[in-house]
Amino acid sequence: MLKKLNDLQFVIGLFFSVVSVILLLNVLLGNHGDSNLNIYTGTCFLVFGLAMMLIRGKGNGQ
Repeated sequence: MLKKLNDLQFVIGLFFSVVSVILLLNVLLGNHGDSNLNIYTGTCFLVFGLAMMLIRGKGNGQ
């Protein structure tokens, strides 16, 4: 796990995934503000975050 945290691509993906979970939980738990924007943004952040965590670079040697 510590080797993954040294990989910047994994850390960025993890950050976007955590932010997306916060946005989507905000929509589910409290319906304040523009919830459609939070749904779209949370979904896009989740897709981008998962893609960043799953895509392996050619320079990693894996």
